[in-house]
Amino acid sequence: MDIARISKHLFFSDRQLARAFSRQSLKVIEAAVQASEATHAGEICFAAEGGLDGLPLLKGQSARERAIEVFSQLRVWDTEHNNGVLIYVLLADRAVEIVADRGIHTRAGQSAWQTICRQMETQFAQSHYEAGALEGIAAVAQCLRSHFPHNAQRSNELPNAPVLLD
Repeated sequence: MDIARISKHLFFSDRQLARAFSRQSLKVIEAAVQASEATHAGEICFAAEGGLDGLPLLKGQSARERAIEVFSQLRVWDTEHNNGVLIYVLLADRAVEIVADRGIHTRAGQSAWQTICRQMETQFAQSHYEAGALEGIAAVAQCLRSHFPHNAQRSNELPNAPVLLD
């Protein structure tokens, strides 16, 4: 049991999350997701939360494990071509995880996602949350464009608005 991590998560406030991702930043992120999806046939979902709580925290749930859980809860897997991508941010750990559905993951591979995550974490470490999010969205969009080019008959299967979890 990591007491320092538990304390960090329990004392991470909703206000800190709102400061990192202000209403204006959320609008900018939503616009970036929407604009990117006009250039490829994939789906991008951006979700962030301040910290874990309860049993998952006490059991030491990792950011990766939580991201997979959120991927399921937000139904990012539920796209026609299995090309949904979740960008998940756990601010208390300053961790970014990308979970991609099998249609895009088998084509892009884990190393592509890890590179994007580390770039975003570098921005976040400097408190450049909006810039880091936009950089991540652009990089995921580039990957989706390579493997799932724009389709004129494309429909928007997932909401573009970022999700702040509490």
